[in-house]
Amino acid sequence: MAIDFDQIIPRRGTNSLKWDTYPEEILPMWVADMDFRSPQAVIDALHQAVEHGIFGYPSGLHSEPNQRKELREVIVMRMARLYHWEIQPEDILFIPGVVVGFNLVAHALGGEGSSLIVQPPIYPPILAAATNAKMRRIDSPLVPRLTGQSTLHYEIDFDQFEQALAPDTRLFILCNPHNPTGRVFRRAELERLAEICLRHGVAICSDEIHGDLVFEPHHHLPIASLDPEIARNTITLMSPSKTFNIPGLQFSFAIVPNSEWRKRLQTAGQGLTGWVNSLGWVAALAAYREGEEWLREVLQYLRANRDLLTGWLAENLPHAPHTIPEGTYLVWLDCRPLGLPDNPYAFFLREAKVAFSDGRAFGKEGEGFIRWNFACPQSLLEEACARLAQAVRLTAIR
Repeated sequence: MAIDFDQIIPRRGTNSLKWDTYPEEILPMWVADMDFRSPQAVIDALHQAVEHGIFGYPSGLHSEPNQRKELREVIVMRMARLYHWEIQPEDILFIPGVVVGFNLVAHALGGEGSSLIVQPPIYPPILAAATNAKMRRIDSPLVPRLTGQSTLHYEIDFDQFEQALAPDTRLFILCNPHNPTGRVFRRAELERLAEICLRHGVAICSDEIHGDLVFEPHHHLPIASLDPEIARNTITLMSPSKTFNIPGLQFSFAIVPNSEWRKRLQTAGQGLTGWVNSLGWVAALAAYREGEEWLREVLQYLRANRDLLTGWLAENLPHAPHTIPEGTYLVWLDCRPLGLPDNPYAFFLREAKVAFSDGRAFGKEGEGFIRWNFACPQSLLEEACARLAQAVRLTAIR
């Protein structure tokens, strides 16, 4: 299958957060969705559902329909095939989104008078989860190391992580692959985090939404797959949304081997979280059954974009450290050495007409950084690089 990822598909005026937030002259490289068509199997399945022409309440509110049973079986087989992780169909809870998921977990397992721990710089909604659940947030920042002249690599300070835990810490929200640093944590790192959490009675909620978007030789490993005891202490959040570019259909799932925790999650969501979008079911099943070839090809294209971008940064902005993501399609760029006259997000928006994600949203550790989404046709990525180079050059002249 030869897929034309170079095709530029107009997205303005399509209810796109990424493209409709900024004026037409702005090139968006911010919010994490891809500018590629989803797998044809997904589009065909959605066409068939739309042609039916009736969009009533989905089944499954009181009984499990065949489509949902099949999707459970597909997910069970997928976990076994990819990770040698044996889960049961009843371990799976379907939810409208991963952000909904970790907020539900915070309400169900934490709540007022307790704390949760996170690893900034990190996806902004994870930072907000503690406040939403009336919990106290504890930060255990990842540690940036400079490897070579300009490559950033983030590591875990395990001693600091353990020392940061408080007697009232009930929850750790792990993000793996990590957004925005692109780290894919190794087995030894995950084992040590899990052991610390078990020893201190801290539950793990693992956001693994980017788990399919990992570049060789790296491999994603769900922390819950390490050991049955760790699995019982972990709620794993996954979704086909990033993988197959269908986030607007709001389909995700939680894998919860702990039956008591499943009940608590269902109770916490009563009256607050509704059913999953009926078209989300259709897309998820088609993606997981028939989307693997598309995924292989998009990963090759994303890897080429990653290498193009990081190579360009090393050559043109050698004093600005950046990550080479092991997973995700996001580069994290330290703009502080560039001596810009303004916050880099505001500067590049104004002078380069490129919209990045503002590093400040990812915690105080993101001050002076931008997050760059490279999941787009290569010509758009090259255009963004050219605009950036001109803006930096003109600033240096001034």
